[in-house]
Parts: sequence; structure tokens; C-alpha cells
Amino acid sequence: MDIENLVRMANRIGSFFEGMPEQEESVLDVAMHLKKFWEPRMRSALLAHVDEHGADELKPIVAQALARHRNLLS
Repeated sequence: MDIENLVRMANRIGSFFEGMPEQEESVLDVAMHLKKFWEPRMRSALLAHVDEHGADELKPIVAQALARHRNLLS
């Protein structure tokens, strides 16, 4: 699994949702998008990467979605 590609894709999703007016809803929307459209192994790889290396490469909205809604994504 190419983690750089997963990070890039997650950040693109974050870019789309960060323009929405409601911050908390946008964070949930990022998590729900990952849940609905990403394979479980993609989500697992991204979560493992964040666990090992931190979330510095991710847009804040994506990092928040992973942290706050991890139970949806595992």
C-alpha cells in the first residue's frame, strides 16, 4: 500500500470538506467518506501510519476525523 498516495487522497477529501460551513459536521463527513469509499485495508494503513509517524502530513480536518471517529474507521 502506497502511504504517500493514501495521504494525498485523504488530504484531497479534506480539502473538499474543509470549505463547508459547519466544522464538526465536516470532520464527520471526512470520516464517513473514508468509511464508505475506502477499502478497510486502506483505512487501516492510514491509521497505522498516523499511529507510527503522527498526523503532520495530513490536513487538520483529516487528522481530526481520524482521531475523533477512529471507531468508525477501524
